[in-house]
Amino acid sequence: MASRTAYTALTPEYAEFPNGVGDVRGSPSSRMEVENAPGTSSSSRHEIGGGRPKEEHEHDREYDDEDDEGSIQLLDDEDDDQAAMGCMGKTRRGASRVMGKAKDTVKANTGLLLVAASQLFFSMMNAAVKQLNSIDPPVSTLEVIAVRMSITLVCCIVYMLATKIPDPFLGPKGVRGLLAFRGFIGWFGLFGVYYSLEYLSLSDATVLTFLSPMCTAIAGTIFLGENFTRREAFAGIVSLVGVVLIARPTALFGESAHAPQVEKGTPTDRLVAVGVALIGVLGATGAYTTIRAIGKRAHALHSMAFFSTLCVVVSTIGMLATKQPFVIPQRLDWAVLFVMIGIFGFVAQLLLTMGLQRETAGRGSMAIYTQVVFASIFERVFFHAVPTALSVVGTVLILSSAIYVALTKDTLPKTGGKVGSGAGGAAVSLRRLSRDAEMEEGLLSGQQQEEGRSGKETK
Repeated sequence: MASRTAYTALTPEYAEFPNGVGDVRGSPSSRMEVENAPGTSSSSRHEIGGGRPKEEHEHDREYDDEDDEGSIQLLDDEDDDQAAMGCMGKTRRGASRVMGKAKDTVKANTGLLLVAASQLFFSMMNAAVKQLNSIDPPVSTLEVIAVRMSITLVCCIVYMLATKIPDPFLGPKGVRGLLAFRGFIGWFGLFGVYYSLEYLSLSDATVLTFLSPMCTAIAGTIFLGENFTRREAFAGIVSLVGVVLIARPTALFGESAHAPQVEKGTPTDRLVAVGVALIGVLGATGAYTTIRAIGKRAHALHSMAFFSTLCVVVSTIGMLATKQPFVIPQRLDWAVLFVMIGIFGFVAQLLLTMGLQRETAGRGSMAIYTQVVFASIFERVFFHAVPTALSVVGTVLILSSAIYVALTKDTLPKTGGKVGSGAGGAAVSLRRLSRDAEMEEGLLSGQQQEEGRSGKETK
């Protein structure tokens, strides 16, 4: 019993640990008891109490330094990531601002862009006509007009019937007279172009044809009261200079500017062709101004249908009166060119009408000059004609003028006088605004109003 008591006195009691392991290194209280026990050496205290040599402490300090360096590097990386995210955010905001400005510019110049797109299809149509003229037997001008406008008329009627556009044959009331006048006067513009090409060189006919945009701008100012600024007049003059540089008429540049070419007819025939071309300019001016006067009170296809109908009727009567034979296509490429002329002409007329409905006569007609640029490109691609330095300069002038007109559009229309200069000026301004609002009433909005009224009556 005494031996057991002595053994118990010499043996320290160990604390119980949650994991059931009798290791006392992790317990401060146990370590203190062991270290204070009598007869315990320093080495045994290291072994039993969890003490470590000096080298291990230095090793731990090295690890701590490495951890601090890693933390600093991690913070630097986070700062770099935040800076990169900030740059990306600024880039996205800048890109969104640029896209917003581009959308606003396109929206403000929708009419101008539609007219420019129409000139692309007009150039494609003219290229097909030029290719058709190289096939024997040649097709007369009246037949080309009749065939092209027949295809356009069929497309217009089918589309209006399929989409249930009201009054597909007679057009809406109130503008039928303007639609008929647009079709009749437009035929003279179309005939003047094709007839002048028979007796005039392409350059001379082109210069005469492109007198119509300036005439249209002046007519829009006189008859419609539209604003024609000095900037637009300056751009029109610069564009006309570009057309002259591309066309290089013989009267200004001499015979050396062109390759030798044989013109049909006598000097009298040439003089008559110039007169007919000028009549065509007046016809195109009347057509463009009438389209603007009609505005959105009629669908674009109504205007095209009247124009196509009158062109077919007048051309057919002209062929019968002059006893010109109707040439029937006998080759596949011949028929394909006829179809291309009809389709390209239909799309071109549609885009032109839609553009002039949404834009003033002056600004809209300025985009017609872009046809020379497209014609030069197609002439190089399909007919392998190398443009000269003057042609390149003229192209740059035309494109620069078109961009200048598009980017300097006034956000508010000028009334031609000071609005706040008195009751008379205010009355004139109100009358002009009401007339513009009436001209800009779309056919679709009119239908919606009628449907709303009919719905209320049924209720």
